[in-house]
Amino acid sequence: MADPTDLIHDVRVISTGSVDIHPEHAYGSNTPMYWWILTSRRWLNRRPINVFVVEHRDGLVLFDTGQDRASVTDPGYFPGGPLRLLYRRLARFDIPAGQTLPAGLWRLGYASEDVVAVVLSHLHQDHIGGLAHLQGPRIVTSTAEHRQLTNPLAETQGVLRSHIDLPGLRWEPTEFGPLGDPDLAPFTHGSDLMGDGSLILLPTPGHTPGSLSMLVRRPGLDPLLMVGDLTYDADALESAGRLPGVGSTRLLRQSADMVLELKRRHPGLRILAAHDPAAATSLEGARRTPAGNRSRHHSSKG
Repeated sequence: MADPTDLIHDVRVISTGSVDIHPEHAYGSNTPMYWWILTSRRWLNRRPINVFVVEHRDGLVLFDTGQDRASVTDPGYFPGGPLRLLYRRLARFDIPAGQTLPAGLWRLGYASEDVVAVVLSHLHQDHIGGLAHLQGPRIVTSTAEHRQLTNPLAETQGVLRSHIDLPGLRWEPTEFGPLGDPDLAPFTHGSDLMGDGSLILLPTPGHTPGSLSMLVRRPGLDPLLMVGDLTYDADALESAGRLPGVGSTRLLRQSADMVLELKRRHPGLRILAAHDPAAATSLEGARRTPAGNRSRHHSSKG
């Protein structure tokens, strides 16, 4: 059996541009969703579009793939008619040429060909945008999420099939089975991505019916939980239980409560969200900080 300390070499983050979203999107609202999408004039500017890059012994594993630059350069990228208005009102993207997924991997010293697995938290546009560059690796998401590709109303739910169901992709929809690991409580079901216990997929539905998170376990270092859009602000989730405004509030609350219980059991757990401006700093602080050491830590990149 491989030395468990040698499974995860490093974890990095890149952002494929930035996105502006409404405060109601990030922090919820008592107003019906479609009303605030169409009427809100307030924006939270320049949120990241994070792609987490896990340097596993067997190759790179990506958690999400960011936003496609074609979404800001191709007038036909989004559906037409009233749906185009909704997409335009939901979010505003800025993706310079140097902030694509391939460019971000290149800055880390890697290429798309180094990726062996891609985990998609869910299938919204700002998480699947790099799929066209990833023809070789496993593409993993939950079976429930993958099922949305057959929904005739998928585009009304933020799932753009023409940019997801691409030829040559190696889809691996995953079912969550019993974990049998008390360290993962309160989660009882999940999936071991690499078969070595280092990367565990956990069901966290709510933002979408099949949303998932990925737990990164590194002996001697704080664990990381990549949660997609379960939250847009880990501090607001941890300190006040604030939930975002897109998805099923009931399922978001159930999933958030389980994540917070996991953190209660593992106080060093870092919750890393796709559009949280603090995620990159939190990750950098956790990359080399020994578990149990909560002081601010600085180190050069190895």
